[in-house]
Amino acid sequence: MLIDDLKAMKETSWLNDNLASNVLEELNNSAIKLEQIEQARARLNRFAPLLKILFPSTNATNGIIESPLHCANFFKQELEKLHKCKINKDLYIKLDSHLPISGSIKARGGIYEVLKHAEDLLIQNNLLNTNDDYSKIIKHKDFLSKYKIAVGSTGNLGLSIGIMSAKLGFKVDVHMSNCAKEWKKRMLKEHGCNVITYDSDYGVAVEQGRKNAQNDPFCYFIDDENSHNLFLGYSVAAKRLKAQFEALDITINENRPLYVYLPCGVGGGPGGVAYGLKSVFANNVKCFFAEPTHSPCMVLGLATKKHEQICVADIGLDNITAADGLAVGRASSLVGKVLERVIDGFFTVSDENMYRYLGLLAQSENIKLEPSALAGVRALSIADELKLNNENAIHLIWATGGNMVPDDEMNEYLKTAKGLL
Repeated sequence: MLIDDLKAMKETSWLNDNLASNVLEELNNSAIKLEQIEQARARLNRFAPLLKILFPSTNATNGIIESPLHCANFFKQELEKLHKCKINKDLYIKLDSHLPISGSIKARGGIYEVLKHAEDLLIQNNLLNTNDDYSKIIKHKDFLSKYKIAVGSTGNLGLSIGIMSAKLGFKVDVHMSNCAKEWKKRMLKEHGCNVITYDSDYGVAVEQGRKNAQNDPFCYFIDDENSHNLFLGYSVAAKRLKAQFEALDITINENRPLYVYLPCGVGGGPGGVAYGLKSVFANNVKCFFAEPTHSPCMVLGLATKKHEQICVADIGLDNITAADGLAVGRASSLVGKVLERVIDGFFTVSDENMYRYLGLLAQSENIKLEPSALAGVRALSIADELKLNNENAIHLIWATGGNMVPDDEMNEYLKTAKGLL
């Protein structure tokens, strides 16, 4: 039934009937270990003094790259009207769309892996130790300029890695798929990055980037399909989110669980965030991944248990969607296996509904996001399908990108949305 719905590009959902009874044990028995989240958090804290110098936009958070948590109950009311449904309790949006430096969830994982690679190089060459003030790294740009960082991307990961790498002094190659937006390519070039564009999808961009890097001993390839470091960079978000809720006098527990809806492309971003959330809240959080009807690679991989061994083209889908950040045909070889007994479920969403939600959010909350960032919203209209049956639960939409979209591009998004409302 699920595969038939996916083939027909029908909005559908899938619940995981193979959840682990002990979620923390399951997490720690995976390829990623819980202690590594704390190590990643400590590393980001070490880099905070440097980030304050390189990016004054992080001064407000003392060099920590973090996003606001926004209560969106005006938006909730509009969704109730649109879908003729009742949404219990409060609706929040985690505005990773407004993260400093690159304005998307990729600012977590992408920037973290660049920073870790820089730290590794400097320590190996006796230019740094972990007790140093990391602001001194700014003096080593000439050293880092001997090295190159490469990545394959649909857009936002390339932005985060490109901007951070160039700022540290690295040479940068960004291999971009055919769905990458022109403004993202332009911004990368303005930061001094080398952009290579392909007439094929995300998978080809990653494959070619990986091949090119293998021939260059000074090039480090950030592999979105299989990177532990990207994953860990995303996972750090969870404990920070807990603190944000506590500042609002909200405690997540058995009586007040948290339901989280995460847009999913290759799976690294939502996978890392979900891993972190489960490590903090255990069974008191439910995590659902949202994918475009044209590109449901992760649910296809998990539901068939074939993971990266199957792609959307194998069931006749074109992998063409307005949600460019989610236009991925084959899931991460890491994430599905780490979370196959942890992720609560999936649902798919049409481009048309992503645009509708984009328009409603702009009207009701004056928050402007790119289409892919709205994928998670559909969960609120299918609460029964997803068994979101706790009336006291907090609903959280993870907004993954949008505030760096140029005005002319955003106006086109809003124009499209208006035509659908």
